Amino acid sequence: MPDTSPKGLTRLAFGGDYNPEQWPESVWQEDVRLMREAGVTMVSVGIFSWALLEPARGQYDFGWLDRIIGLLHDNGIRVDLGTPTVVPPVWFYREHPEALPVAADGTRYAFGSRGAICHSNTDYRAAAAAITTQLAERYADHPALAMWHVHNEYGVPVSACYCDSCAAHFRRWLETTYGGIEAVNAAWGTAFWGQRYASFEDINPPRTAPTVGNPGQALDYKRFADATMRENFVAERDILHRLAPGVPVTTNFMTALSQCDSVDYWAWGREVDIVTNDHYLITDGRRTHVNLAMAADLTRSVGAGAPWILLEHSTSGINWQPRNPAKAPGEMARNSLAHVARGSEGAMFFQWRQSRRGAEKFHSAMVPHGGTDTRVWREVVELGASLDSLTSVKGSRTEADVAVLWDWQSWWAQNLAWRPSEDADPRERADAFYEALYDRHLTVDFAHPESDLSTYPMVVVPALYLMTEAAGDNLRAYVAGGGTLVVSFFSGIVDEHDAVHDGAYPGALRDVLGLTVEEFSPLLAGESVRLTGADGAELTGDVWSEFVVPRGAETVWSFADGLAAGRPAVTRHRLGEGTAWYVSTRLGAEGLDTLLARAADDAGITPRDLPRDVEVVRRSGENADYVFVINHTAGDVKVPLESSGTELLTGEPASGHLAVAAGAVRVVRLDG
Repeated sequence: MPDTSPKGLTRLAFGGDYNPEQWPESVWQEDVRLMREAGVTMVSVGIFSWALLEPARGQYDFGWLDRIIGLLHDNGIRVDLGTPTVVPPVWFYREHPEALPVAADGTRYAFGSRGAICHSNTDYRAAAAAITTQLAERYADHPALAMWHVHNEYGVPVSACYCDSCAAHFRRWLETTYGGIEAVNAAWGTAFWGQRYASFEDINPPRTAPTVGNPGQALDYKRFADATMRENFVAERDILHRLAPGVPVTTNFMTALSQCDSVDYWAWGREVDIVTNDHYLITDGRRTHVNLAMAADLTRSVGAGAPWILLEHSTSGINWQPRNPAKAPGEMARNSLAHVARGSEGAMFFQWRQSRRGAEKFHSAMVPHGGTDTRVWREVVELGASLDSLTSVKGSRTEADVAVLWDWQSWWAQNLAWRPSEDADPRERADAFYEALYDRHLTVDFAHPESDLSTYPMVVVPALYLMTEAAGDNLRAYVAGGGTLVVSFFSGIVDEHDAVHDGAYPGALRDVLGLTVEEFSPLLAGESVRLTGADGAELTGDVWSEFVVPRGAETVWSFADGLAAGRPAVTRHRLGEGTAWYVSTRLGAEGLDTLLARAADDAGITPRDLPRDVEVVRRSGENADYVFVINHTAGDVKVPLESSGTELLTGEPASGHLAVAAGAVRVVRLDG
């Protein structure tokens, strides 16, 4: 990645989306004064401003943007400048109504929201290139410019369009991808149900049909939609690279599995200069700090471990969930610093000043409706000072203990229609395994199934229904070389075209796991199965069971009841220098902890004696190492330190054991 830091930003990023166009200019001076009071170092500007910057085709008004960027620069605040291509102006849609996207059922969406874009539309592409060029030519050399922010949250709310322009584009994409129509027929298995195509012109998007369509076609359309959005990002990025060399370009991801399921972030991570992410707590009764840690680890991983930036999160409550509670006192700082612990080079928010109008007027902000005499504002100022004290962390990298394999394309494939059980949810398994590793106080890297895994003592596969032969070979080599692998059910089943691997399940994993699966036996809603071990230990599973036949693997737990009673439920296979575990049912939290404890012992990972919901994460740099301790509990804790150092938020020396108050965060710069 050519750039890993915003240009000219010498401290951690702190600030947020700034939308001065929503306010009279008399407010701007007050905004900048408050930014300096809070210690703001960077703001994002212009993301939704196309209608103001180009009020009519080819007529531009940059005066207001000149003034606000100049004001920010005069006050030492860096600018993350947006290309406003997420919301084309109404005049554009009046001229090009066909640029509005079409749903699978043929409904054309209307203007009046955001992200209503057919990404295949050539008129949209031309207009986006034009406004991007104008911005780059005008601001490329502006001393306030830190980085470019292309578009906004690709894939939300619309990723795929099903119009005729997309149909034509899809055909071209297929021809480029496959070469000839017979290769498409082979990949999609169109001999089934007589779906064979004679030419590319016969192919349409997977629009609404009487029943389930071709899964290979549906999977490729998801790939096509993602690739098409990425083409548009790359087009804007290349304009910016050409006209503003040396200024990094990004777009804000939404890597949390709870927030976006239509983007292959492995592919996108290779295209941006700096990985950035937006994260919002999902208040569904889960431990929200675990979802936060998982999203941060995912974000760091798609950037190949390099430092990244949290570009948006909330100071308190949001506004788009059914129920939107406020954050507890201290939770804003705890959330922010948890992201920093896991690799972020700062913490930014949506947004700076809370809107009085529009759909997000009840979304919290750095300056709330109540102004500066509020708890939120006081916590914002305190957080700014904390981040300033952590400047030396900049450039260091988070150290991981284990890897979790994840593939967005496998997620897409498993979620297509007519699978053995709708309760076998890949996201649920990813969440569950991650939470179990989190509770064992292990820091996680996520990895693509075909990536180098040799540095990890243990690799976990929560859900990998789609697995290429190359990925299977990669895992076999990993285990044979001494690694410990843990695989959950319904993994290794199909290839990249959603075709079942030749032979018995789990095709791509048969050799490494040392077993075959004769048949899946999903459980009905509310059913569960007991598992018994040779040592008398019992576990409980639900949702899924299988008829497993060992082919070299040893049985560790067996099904005690259900259709698979007496058959292996959890197996362990020695291969070369390593070990591969397989679990053929859905284990709950207690069962997963038991399983992972056995696997961690194989991997030589020493158990960590730390309280539940106390995070200890390490960042390592060229000049120093840092230990972040985040206490999510209601009680004070003491955490052992491996060496002495200085606690950066208080400036106090630290050695032996570090005391961390309830709900607090401490960061120690280690000596030596």
